[in-house]
Amino acid sequence: MVERVIVVGAGPVGLTCAALLARAAVPVLVLEMTAARENDLRASTWHPPTLDMLDELGLAAPLVTAGLVSPTWQVRMHPSGERAVFDLAVLAGDTRHPYRLQCEQQVYCELLEARLTRLDGPCTLRRGVQVTGLAQSGTGVGVQVREADGTSAVLDAAWVIGADGARSVVRQAAGLEFQGSTYPETTILATTTFPFEQHLDGLSNVNYCWSADGTFSLLRLPRLWRVSLYADDAETVEQALQPNAIEAKLQRIVPMAGRYPVLEARPYRIHQRIVPGYRRGRVLLAGDAAHLNSPSGGMGMNGGLHDAFNLCAKLVRVWRGEDAALLDLYGRQRRPVAEEQILAQAHQNRTRMQERDPEKRRATLRELQAVAVDPARAREYLLRSSMITGLRQAEAIT
Repeated sequence: MVERVIVVGAGPVGLTCAALLARAAVPVLVLEMTAARENDLRASTWHPPTLDMLDELGLAAPLVTAGLVSPTWQVRMHPSGERAVFDLAVLAGDTRHPYRLQCEQQVYCELLEARLTRLDGPCTLRRGVQVTGLAQSGTGVGVQVREADGTSAVLDAAWVIGADGARSVVRQAAGLEFQGSTYPETTILATTTFPFEQHLDGLSNVNYCWSADGTFSLLRLPRLWRVSLYADDAETVEQALQPNAIEAKLQRIVPMAGRYPVLEARPYRIHQRIVPGYRRGRVLLAGDAAHLNSPSGGMGMNGGLHDAFNLCAKLVRVWRGEDAALLDLYGRQRRPVAEEQILAQAHQNRTRMQERDPEKRRATLRELQAVAVDPARAREYLLRSSMITGLRQAEAIT
């Protein structure tokens, strides 16, 4: 049995696991199915405690330099502009980064891959390798793969981390099935260079908006805006994805004479799912392979990175001789946080923004405004929405 850890998946969670293990001189092999790094529309929000963690890898500062610091976020009525604005400065005593950062996840992956090549620890990234199955023994795991040339092989490891996303082959091969459900709506994510900030008064960089036609969100990045849209009641998803349908929805936000410059648009389903356990023998899961939630609030990728830091801190200790039962603590700490904090908050965010009753919306906005202007209540609210409460909950579990 080869003495190494195999990490399946070269997204933010898998690469973070690899960096943390290699930094501790644990040999790592990262297997990624795609031949090149994906640069499509994915996560873009970084919460304060995640940036605190990335300081350990020396990556918070360059990520902040590449991104857009967002000291506030808001829930907003459209087109009136009435809003509740949450200022993360109240968290200055709880984090070194009292703001959200808006930066595409591929920027982080680029930074991290460059960092991996400079680490002293042994780490190899192999692309174009598809994992097809697993075979566990008492001392290790045989990872069955299909190589880029179509040939099959078995790669040995002492431990395997499945960070291969929502359709995780590792999760399925380990017999850890998702529990939960899929929401009925499909989000349509579009990017545009249109300067919403010049046309809508008082926008933050992160805005969750109610309108007479439903709901949408506006998330600003350094060079563009990401807009989350939804199919109209009489539309199919396929119809809503048509360029003219996307154009019509954008025109409702800010009417303009010409067409919007839409760079990319894609649909994604919204799930609320979690595995019953994060470990099966010598196989461990992290990130979307272990839990899926509504993207409302930007908790998915951040929660996966929190998994990575928790898991790898324990796996390093096991590698150095501590009892493997320590890895069960990873699941005991992280799964309740995913279920009770991340999934629950994301569900609450999604439910709030899907509300169509005007009076209920107005009542919710008044309550959010009252929270936002009360420093004590705002801090408590932002500790939860920024995922700090969940991390403290995990630390208290032994």
